[in-house]
Amino acid sequence: MPESSPSSPDAPLQGGRIERVNVAEEMKNCFLDYSMSVIISRALPDVRDGLKPSQRRILYSMHELGLAPNRKHLKCAKIVGETMGNYHPHGDQAIYPTLVHMAQAWAMREPLVDGQGNFGSIEGDPPAAMRYTEARLSPLGALLMQDMEKDTVDFVPNYDETRKEPVVFPAAFPNLLVNGSTGIAVGMATNIPPHNLKEAIDAVCALIERPDLSIEELLSYIPGPDFPTGGVIVGTSGIREYFATGKGSIRIRGRLHIEESKTGRPLVIVDDIPFNVNRAMLVSRIGELITNKVLTDVTDVRDESDENTRIVLELKKEADPRVVVNNLYRLSALESVFAVNMLAIDGGRPRTLNLKELIECYLRHRREVVVRRTRFDLKKAEERAEILEAYLIALANLDDFLEVIRNSENRAEAKIRLRGYEFTKEQVEHFGIVIRNPARLHNGRYRLSDAQVDAILDLRLYQLTGLERRSIGEEYNQWREKIRELSELLGSEQKIMQVVKEELQAIREKHGDARRSEIMEEEEEVSLEDYITNECVIITMSHEGLIKRTSLTNYRSQRRGGRGVTGMVPQGMEGTDSRDFVEHLFTAATHDYLVFFTTEGRAHAVRVYEVPDMGRATRGRSIANLLELQPQEKVAAMVRIPFRRDDGGEDASWRSGGYLFFSTASGLVKKTALEEFRNIRRGGIMALGIEPGDRLIDVKLTQGSDEVVLVTRQGMSIRFSEKEVRPMGRQARGVRGIELEEGDEVVSVVVASSGATLLVAGENGLGKRTRFDEYRCQARGGKGIITMRRTENTGEVVGALSVCEEDEIMLITQNGLLVRIRVQEIPVVGRNTQGVRLIRLAEGDRLVALARVYPEDDREPELPA
Repeated sequence: MPESSPSSPDAPLQGGRIERVNVAEEMKNCFLDYSMSVIISRALPDVRDGLKPSQRRILYSMHELGLAPNRKHLKCAKIVGETMGNYHPHGDQAIYPTLVHMAQAWAMREPLVDGQGNFGSIEGDPPAAMRYTEARLSPLGALLMQDMEKDTVDFVPNYDETRKEPVVFPAAFPNLLVNGSTGIAVGMATNIPPHNLKEAIDAVCALIERPDLSIEELLSYIPGPDFPTGGVIVGTSGIREYFATGKGSIRIRGRLHIEESKTGRPLVIVDDIPFNVNRAMLVSRIGELITNKVLTDVTDVRDESDENTRIVLELKKEADPRVVVNNLYRLSALESVFAVNMLAIDGGRPRTLNLKELIECYLRHRREVVVRRTRFDLKKAEERAEILEAYLIALANLDDFLEVIRNSENRAEAKIRLRGYEFTKEQVEHFGIVIRNPARLHNGRYRLSDAQVDAILDLRLYQLTGLERRSIGEEYNQWREKIRELSELLGSEQKIMQVVKEELQAIREKHGDARRSEIMEEEEEVSLEDYITNECVIITMSHEGLIKRTSLTNYRSQRRGGRGVTGMVPQGMEGTDSRDFVEHLFTAATHDYLVFFTTEGRAHAVRVYEVPDMGRATRGRSIANLLELQPQEKVAAMVRIPFRRDDGGEDASWRSGGYLFFSTASGLVKKTALEEFRNIRRGGIMALGIEPGDRLIDVKLTQGSDEVVLVTRQGMSIRFSEKEVRPMGRQARGVRGIELEEGDEVVSVVVASSGATLLVAGENGLGKRTRFDEYRCQARGGKGIITMRRTENTGEVVGALSVCEEDEIMLITQNGLLVRIRVQEIPVVGRNTQGVRLIRLAEGDRLVALARVYPEDDREPELPA
């Protein structure tokens, strides 16, 4: 067989072979390995101690060098060399900047390293070379490694397997939450803001006491980030967002105030700058704006900072400081955005965490640390108690043991002979020993262990004195008590968490300080409605849930009996659902609130300006794009809550003292205070308990003393005072409003008002107005009286409204036709009549709903000019 050619793929290569591989697949696998290495071992912090591997190795090297907070500083070059040689072989250019960062008070909310020398400045000046600077652990840096020698964390071999390093630190305080972290990995990045130590510990302790705390409740303990450079955080919406989702953005402004110079000129003084902003570059940027005549009211800028920031801007005498400040925020880094992404390593995998999840991860870690430390202490206590038991036995049998030792040729023989001694349980108890572990008894007798025999053989003569014998007994009793306490601690989850809480509170009291960053509340923010014209619009929604808003001017007034204009694409047109038709129509101002009530009894709220603005003939957008509806939900009613501000400029729309009056198809009614709906979540809240087979028909806004009229499909009605319905909570189902005949149901709820009339319309286009005084007030729950005489001409009643002479109404047909008519054109007749024709219907069409159109001069609150 011929030898293989050297160029052959199967040619042997010094014990190996050349193999064919797919280059693309090989590159993919190599890049994935590299990516995971960067993510896990370099760029992202561990959620338990908040440290990246490089930071952890530097701090551990300082710990091994004995650089405690009460020891003298050591050259940074020595620290870097120790770290690089033992744990982190990546070069001093990777290690020294990390060490410097942990010592910079403007970069870390609670520095972990106490530096001595030039460690840079907030102006961006570089630190001195590591041969000139010195460092030691700060008190909080040392606390991260407290109890590490008690087997509280796992250790793994270092890069050359010559020693071991910790996988994570015990972390006596939530470092990730307190100091935050920043890192860029492959395909992902983390940017966690720092928080106040006191507030972070308060939140952790609160979650220990109440594990079911919501993120909203945690906000009362941690109102937001606390940056080392101070500043002002604008608004709380970004804070709430990243607390709930782990992602969000925060606007930070420099803190400033206005002074007056000796010459009478106004001065703007910058006291704090935003986090991660270079002070020198900020001053330079402001100088450029002055030079380029962008800030025309500013004549000079000076940096008078020492260890505290003080940037002075001198203005012209006639300048308005508020205008200058707004321009500074707009044009310079005096206002910046901090994009939050709370990504950390949890269980060996990168994970985006919200505030509660981050605290829970830390608590699980801290609980494990306390449990492992307690087990370690218990083991040591039991080992010491075992030795003391040996001393007590030896002192009680001193003559016999001395005889054995004297008659033994060597230590090994003495050890064997002493191991042969056995004692009964009664004898041991007589020696003052309490047998804690029944496994120590062999066939009911107590034997000495190897450790105890060694301790007896090592017993010194001075320990045989009476004083020493008493001290041994006292020490043994102390260790017994210690063992009991540790055993009880391990057996109680509540006590373990109490220890975690007490240790955190001790750190809070000793190392906590006041908040540096101010949080500007929501009311101080510019509201979105300030940029939106408050105008009157019509809200329409179809049977299939298509919603839109349209300007009121798109609907011209017509005379009674007209053919109308198209308010939606008529049925049967190409691209439309022939079964769809307009079912709800509402008039509101763009600043108002719209509260949607579903047939399932849930409430959803949006602002009118959030509803899509579309043309008169368009179909609208699906309500599912606006509300987070459940699959079985369908909108049954809409209520306009007028937008109001109180004297302080706050939103007072929900504090009117009014009620929401509910009615279901089966005749049940309920009223609930409007204020109970002031905090409607995006996913909606429960507004009414619905019985099986029933559904919500309508909801009205009332004042608590109104009279309401229920109108049924078969033309019956009942009028009663809403005082007969006591206020109920949102979960209540209500009480009986009207007793219905079989097959009948409620179609409308009307609030009676003086000077108004009740307009009732049938499905065949006939309708009429009747004075409210023809409807006598009855007791709630009766059968009621006739409100419209039903015939083949009228059909079933489709709805009813309370209207005045100057009102206009909108009639909606099944085919999407809308007719706007004046109420004064509809005659006032008696209750038991058919009425007149309101709308001429095409064949196959029918009236499905009617709604009042609010005149623009009847708005509340007043529309802006």
